[in-house]
Amino acid sequence: MMKKMSIPTSKASLVLFLCQIISALDVPLDLSQPPTITQQSPKDYIVDPRENIVIQCEAKGKPPPSFSWTRNGTHFDIDKDAQVTMKPNSGTLVVNIMNGGKAEAYEGVYQCTARNERGAAISNNIVIRPSRSPLWTKEKLEPNHVREGDSLVLHCRPPVGLPPPIIFWMDNAFQRLPQSERVSQGLNGDLYFSNVQPEDTREDYICYARFNHTQTIQQKQPISVKVFSTKPVTERQPVLLTPTGSTSTKVELRGNVLLLECIAAGLPTPVIRWIKEGGELPANRTFFENFKKTLKIIDVSEADSGNYKCIARNTLGSVHHVISVTVKAAPYWITAPRNLVLSPGEDGTLICRANGNPKPSISWLANGVPIAIAPEDPSRKVDGDTIIFSQVQERSSAVYQCNASNEYGYLLANAFVNVLAEPPRILTPANKLYQVIADSPALLDCAYFGSPKPEIEWFKGVKGSILRGNEYVFHDNGTLEIPVAQKNSAGTYTCVARNELGKIQNEVQLEIKDPTMIIKQPEYKVIQRYGQVSFECIIKHDSTLLPTVTWLKDNDELPDDERFLVGKDNLTIMNVTDKDDGTYTCIVNTTLDSVSASAVLTVVAAPPTPAIIYARPNPPFDLELTGQLERSIDLSWIPGDENNSPIINFVIEYEDALHEPGVWHYQTEVPGTQTTAQLKLSPYVNYSFRVIAVNRIGRSQPSEPSEQYLTKSASPDENPANVQGIGSEPDNLVITWEPLKGFQSNGPGLQYKVSWRQKDVDDEWTSVIVANVSKYIVSGTPTFVPYEVKVQALNDLGYAPEPSEVIGHSGEDLPMVAPGNVQVHVINSTLAKVHWDPVPLKTVRGHLQGYKVYYWKVQSLSRRSRRHIEKKILTFRGNKTFGMLPGLEPYSSYKLNVRVVNGKGEGPASPDKVFNTPEGVPSSPSFLKITNPTLDSLTLEWGSPTHPNGVLTSYTLKFQPINNTHELGPLVEIKIPANESSLILKNLNYSTRYKFYFNAQTSVGSGSQITEEAVTIMDEAGILRPAVGAGKGYSEILFATSPVMHTVRPTFYKVQPLYPRIRNVTTAAAETYANISWEYEGPDHANFYVEYGVAGSKEDWKKEIVNGSRSFFVLKGLTPGTAYKVRVGAEGLSGFRSSEDVFETGPAMASRQVDIATQGWFIGLMCAVALLILILLIVCFIRRNKGGKYPVKEKEDAHADPEIQPMKEDDGTFGEYSDAEDHKPLKKGSRTPSDRTVKKEDSDDSLVDYGEGVNGQFNEDGSFIGQYSGKKEKEPAEGNESSEAPSPVNAMNSFV
Repeated sequence: MMKKMSIPTSKASLVLFLCQIISALDVPLDLSQPPTITQQSPKDYIVDPRENIVIQCEAKGKPPPSFSWTRNGTHFDIDKDAQVTMKPNSGTLVVNIMNGGKAEAYEGVYQCTARNERGAAISNNIVIRPSRSPLWTKEKLEPNHVREGDSLVLHCRPPVGLPPPIIFWMDNAFQRLPQSERVSQGLNGDLYFSNVQPEDTREDYICYARFNHTQTIQQKQPISVKVFSTKPVTERQPVLLTPTGSTSTKVELRGNVLLLECIAAGLPTPVIRWIKEGGELPANRTFFENFKKTLKIIDVSEADSGNYKCIARNTLGSVHHVISVTVKAAPYWITAPRNLVLSPGEDGTLICRANGNPKPSISWLANGVPIAIAPEDPSRKVDGDTIIFSQVQERSSAVYQCNASNEYGYLLANAFVNVLAEPPRILTPANKLYQVIADSPALLDCAYFGSPKPEIEWFKGVKGSILRGNEYVFHDNGTLEIPVAQKNSAGTYTCVARNELGKIQNEVQLEIKDPTMIIKQPEYKVIQRYGQVSFECIIKHDSTLLPTVTWLKDNDELPDDERFLVGKDNLTIMNVTDKDDGTYTCIVNTTLDSVSASAVLTVVAAPPTPAIIYARPNPPFDLELTGQLERSIDLSWIPGDENNSPIINFVIEYEDALHEPGVWHYQTEVPGTQTTAQLKLSPYVNYSFRVIAVNRIGRSQPSEPSEQYLTKSASPDENPANVQGIGSEPDNLVITWEPLKGFQSNGPGLQYKVSWRQKDVDDEWTSVIVANVSKYIVSGTPTFVPYEVKVQALNDLGYAPEPSEVIGHSGEDLPMVAPGNVQVHVINSTLAKVHWDPVPLKTVRGHLQGYKVYYWKVQSLSRRSRRHIEKKILTFRGNKTFGMLPGLEPYSSYKLNVRVVNGKGEGPASPDKVFNTPEGVPSSPSFLKITNPTLDSLTLEWGSPTHPNGVLTSYTLKFQPINNTHELGPLVEIKIPANESSLILKNLNYSTRYKFYFNAQTSVGSGSQITEEAVTIMDEAGILRPAVGAGKGYSEILFATSPVMHTVRPTFYKVQPLYPRIRNVTTAAAETYANISWEYEGPDHANFYVEYGVAGSKEDWKKEIVNGSRSFFVLKGLTPGTAYKVRVGAEGLSGFRSSEDVFETGPAMASRQVDIATQGWFIGLMCAVALLILILLIVCFIRRNKGGKYPVKEKEDAHADPEIQPMKEDDGTFGEYSDAEDHKPLKKGSRTPSDRTVKKEDSDDSLVDYGEGVNGQFNEDGSFIGQYSGKKEKEPAEGNESSEAPSPVNAMNSFV
C-alpha cells in the first residue's frame, strides 16, 4: 500500500519549492481561468511629487482580463483625465506629473479590478500620498549658557514630513558631532548631554533632517552652547531626561521593531541597564544601541508584552523607569483561501482564517461585490470563514475575496473557483536527469494538472511494477521521495497520471554519485612563532564530479598574504606569527554536496632555552621511483630535519650513467611543501636521481641516489643549434654547429648530415654525413658568395626532424678599391666634416663593416715647426659617406685619407687630402708672476700661451684694489703688445692688495685669463700719505702709463650692504657683569640697545639703551654662574636685531685679592706722592707771590678737548665742535662726533693711540683697562694718520 505524507521541513526546502506551483493549483494558461492579480502597488504608497505616479496592477487569466479603477470608492474614468494613461495589456496607471500635473490632485484611495467572463479579481486599497519635505519654521534661538556638570537637551523639533525624516547632528564643516555615553541623540532627534564639559562649548550645533523620498536635507539654525566653569564641580545623582516619571506605556504591532529608550543626566555619566520584569529578554532578537540607552527587539510577538525596566546608575546612586509594553497585531493569515479547480459535479471548500489582536472580522465578496448582494449560486453556502461548494457546474466559476480586518489593518485575498473538465497533463520535462549523492534523499518530480484531479503512480524501469512500500514516500504534488538513495536506486523512473478523462506518463533518470569525503583531515597544531606549519586535507570524490577546495580562517577568507600557500591537498603557513592563531577550515564543494573539517592552530613563543640552533637541513631520504613511462617518471622522497629553518625548496639532480657517469646535472626544483615531482625524461639515458633540500641557512648534503632507470632509445628529437657558415679563406666555407649532448642523442650511433648549396642559384643540395664532430669545411668556393646551410642529427634509429636553413657566406678577401671624391669642409677651428663616395659593393668582397678615416696634424701654422706625426683613426659603421672630425687644433695643417673595411681587413687608402683649420682664441698665459713689490710699484712677468691657436695680437691686463670691507676699487685695463713679457706698474697705493686679470688675444678674440694677487709694501718709515678726499675713502693716485696703456679714473665705489646688519656680537663675561661688543653696517646715527635674559627662560627680554653710537656696552648686576642670552638692536631701522648669543657668567668665589691698603710698598708710594704734591704747592705759592702768570686760560682756549664739551640742555647730546684748521675725515664706520672730524692731538685718551694688543678689556664702568702694547709718540698736527689700531671691540674700521 502506498504511503502518502507531507515532506518534512528538515529535508525539503527544494520539495516545498517544487510543490508550490501545484499546491496553488496554477492552471495552464491555454485553459480558461478567472483573473488572478499578479502584481500591485503597496497599500500605503508614498510617491515623489516631482515624478510621474505609477500605480501598478497586473493580472493574468484566460481570456485576458480587462481592467477598471475606482478612486475614493467611485468609478475613476481614465478617459476624461488627460494626465492619466493605462499601459497596454495591463491595468497599471501612469499619472503624468512631469508635464503639468500636480501630485496633490491625485491623492486618494485607488482600487483595481481585473475582469473576464469567468470572474473579477480586485486589488488592495492603494492609498496614494505625495511625500512632503517642509522647511523648518523660523525661530530665534538664544545661546545656551550652562554650568559645567549640568545636563542639557538641544531640541531638534524637525518639520513634519511624509515619510518622517532621518535626523542627525553636524557642525558647520558638515562633520558629524561625536557621540558617547555622555552625549547622544534620542529617538525623537534631540541631542542629550548627561553632563556638559568645557569642550562642549561651540556655536555650531546643527540639526539636519534628511527626506529620502525627495532626496533633500533641511537644516535648523545653528545652536550655540557656552559652558562656564565653577570650582569645584558638583557631582550629581542620576536623573532621567527621557522618559519622564517612573512609568510609561508603549504599544507596538506584531512583527515590527520595538524601540525603548532611557537617557539619564548625572555626574559621573550614568550607565544604563535593561531588564524585563518576570522574564528574560528574548535571545537572538535583542540588541542594544546608542551606548545601551536604546533597547531594540526585532520581530516582536504577543509574548514580548510585559514590563521593561531601565536602570541608570553612577557612583552616587541610581534611578529607574518601567515601560509597560503591549503588543497588538494587525490581521495575519492562519489559512489564506487557495484557488479551487473542480470538475463538474465535484465538491470543494474555500477557507479564510486569520488572527490578530483584537480578533479580526471576516467578510466575503464574490467578483468584488459583497457576497450578500452578489448573484445567488445554488452550489455555494457561506459558513463564517468557510464557503462550501457542492455539485458545482461550469457557471459556478468565479473569484471570491476574503477580507480580514481590525483597527490596525486588513488582509484581502483573491481565490478563484474554476470549473473545468480536462484530461491529465504532466508538466515536468521528459527524461529529466536527477543526480543524488548516495545515502541522501532523492526527490523525483512529477508536476501535473487535470480536472478532476489525477491520481499519480510511479514505476521503476520501462516495464517495472508499481512502486510500493516504506522505502518510498509519495507526496500530494506528485513528487516521489527515496529517503535513502543507494547505488541500486539509480535508473529510469516512470510517472503515470490518470483521471476519468485520460492517462499520461513521463520518464525521469536518476544517477547516484559517490559522496565526497575528507580521508585525511587537518589536525590540531601547536607551532612556535616564526615556524612553518601545514594542514592536510586529502579528499576522495566521485570521478564525475569536479570538487573545489576552499580554506577559511575563523570562518572568513584567508588573509591576503604570500605566507599562506594553498596546495592541492594542503595549506602551508610560512613564518608563523601570533596573528595566525585561530581555526582553519577545509571546505570541499561539488555541485551535489559539501564537506568540511577544521583544526585549531595555536602559536606559542619559542622557549628561551636552549638557544635555537639554525642549520642546513638534513638530506632527504627514501627516494622512490613510480609511474615509469617512456618520457616521464614520478619521484617521491621524505624530507630530513629542517633544523629550525623551514625548507624553501628541493633541488633535483640526475646522473646519466650511460654517457657521463659520476657527473650530476640540474633537473628541476620544487617548493619546500612538496615531496613528489613528475620528471620529464629523454630517451637513451640511464637515469638516477638525488634530492637536495634548501633553507635560508644553505643547502643540505645530497640524498642517496635513487635506483637507476634506463629509458628506451629513439631517433633524435632535435638538431644541432647555432649552425653557421663562415669562410676562413677566400675559397672555402666552414660550416660549424654545437653538437648534441650525450642525452640529446636519444640513441647510439649519433652522426650529422651536413648539406649546403649556393643561394640564388638553381642548384641541388650537396650533402655529406659526418661523425659526431662540430665542423665541416667546403673547399673550392667562389669568394664571398651566399650559401644555404643546414645540419641534421641522426642515430641508429633514424633522423631528427627536418632542420631549418641558415644563410652563410664563403670566405672574404680584402677590399679592392679606395673611396673616391674625398672632400673636407672645415666648420670651425676645432671641427671639420669629411665626405666620400661609397665604393661599389662588389669590390668590398666581404661584409661591409664601415669606413675608417685616418687623419694627422702636419704642423702648426703659427710656429711653422713640424713635430712627430701621430695619426688618429675614426671608424664610421655601416654604409655612411660622411663623418665629423672633432678635437682639431686651431690654426694647424692636417692630412687625411679614407679606407673601406670588411671582415677581412682594410682596403687601400684614398689619396691624402690636406686641409687647414682657422685661428682660434688662445689658451691662458702659461704663467703670471708678480715680483719686486715696493711702496708704489709691482713688477709683472708672464709666459706666452702654451697653445696660441693663431697669431697673438696683444695682451690685456686688468687690475683693481681690494680690501676686507664692502669698498671696491676701480678696475683698470691695460693693453700690452704681444712681444712683451714683463711690465712694471708704478704709482700704486702703498700697503694695498691688488688683484690682476691677464689674458692674450688673437684676431678671433680673447682667451681664458689667469689671475694673481699682490700687495705693495707698508709705509714703515712714516712717509706722508697723499691727502684723502673728504667722504670718499680712497687716494687719488696717478701712475705712469706706457703709450699702449689706457687708464680709468681710479675711483673707489662704495658697495652698500643689501640691508643694515649687526654682526659679530661677542661677549666677555665676569661674575656679575659682561662686556658686549658688536660690528654695525648700515646708515649713520643708529641708536643701539642691548636686550638680554636668562637662557631657556620664557621671561620677557630686558632692554638697556646704549649711550650714543658706541659699539660696546657693559651689562651689570648679573647672577654668577648663570647662562644668559643677548642680542643687539637698532631703533628707527625697522626694528632689526642681531642674532642671539649665549654666554655664562663666572661662578661666585671668595675674593683672592690682597688688601692693598695693608701693603708696605703701597703706603710708601702714597707718602712719596703726598710729598711731591706738597712741594709743588709750595713752588706755586712762591711764584704767585712773585706776581708770575700761569697761562691756563689760553691753553684751554687753544686746545679744547672734544671729550669734555658741554652737553646740550635740551637733548643731552654733545655740542657742535669746530676748528679753523683743515679737517681730516675718519674712515667710514669709525665712531666720531657729529661733524665726523677729530684732530690727533685733541685727546690723549683716543683709542687710536693704543697698539695692536688683543688683551685689552673693559672694566665694570666701561673704562679701558687693558695693558698698552706701546704708546706711540704724538705726531705733528699736520702729520699723516697713523696706521689702523683696532680696539678689542673693533670700534674703528679703516680702508687699507
